[in-house]
Amino acid sequence: MENNFLYNFEDRLNQLLERDGTHEKDVERKALFYIIAGNSDLYKKVGHIYDFLDHSIKTECLESEDVDFCSSSRKLIKLAFNLYNGYSADVLDTFNVLDDDNFNLAMNALRIRFNRGQE
Repeated sequence: MENNFLYNFEDRLNQLLERDGTHEKDVERKALFYIIAGNSDLYKKVGHIYDFLDHSIKTECLESEDVDFCSSSRKLIKLAFNLYNGYSADVLDTFNVLDDDNFNLAMNALRIRFNRGQE
């Protein structure tokens, strides 16, 4: 089951990177897409989160009534936006609500953003 999740995750991540045309050295965008691909709720709502035509995040999604994020998804997307462009995100508040899977997802995104490698 875990290998199937990893395959699906890698497939989702590669699909997002290809769809955007992300440059291999764009660690900010890679960290953003890593979080989105690694969380099924966010991946399903990527159209509300990111504009592939403008190559930009849609910060208004956090206030929109058109999309509903659970508390952990909302924290993850704020963190993803922060890693992308410095959008305000409270680190203590973010990590406090994450389950183990999402905690690891967030930590790996931080490693990507800061070129520290993944575990």
